[in-house]
Amino acid sequence: MREPGSELVREHACEAGRIACCEIGRVELSAVFHRHLREKRLNARQYGVVMRQFEADLDQGLWLWLPLGSATQTAAQKRYKHLPAKFFLRAADALHLACAEANGFSEIFTNDRHMLAAAAAFGLQGRNLLSD
Repeated sequence: MREPGSELVREHACEAGRIACCEIGRVELSAVFHRHLREKRLNARQYGVVMRQFEADLDQGLWLWLPLGSATQTAAQKRYKHLPAKFFLRAADALHLACAEANGFSEIFTNDRHMLAAAAAFGLQGRNLLSD
């Protein structure tokens, strides 16, 4: 399954050596793969291959899962108090941004326009590799 820009993202991940993500991302990725199966962009065999590869990547430590503790969840929840109404920020995206902030990151990589717009409210620079 090759999505637009996947090679560029893969190259960046290889250069970085490891991918850090809020631990909720593990479930989100599995849900994305399942959505592709449901929408028939993947057949059952392809879905099995993708899931096995993801599990192999997990076993090899490619992903660094950042903890999503109570303090991070509280920080994300409180951020909404001062977030201007112009921002459309989903709860899971707020958790990703708060997690990156809590772990000392200065930037976050995504192609989600809502996360990119809200990143500065969390003290982060939003980066979209597909348009940088």
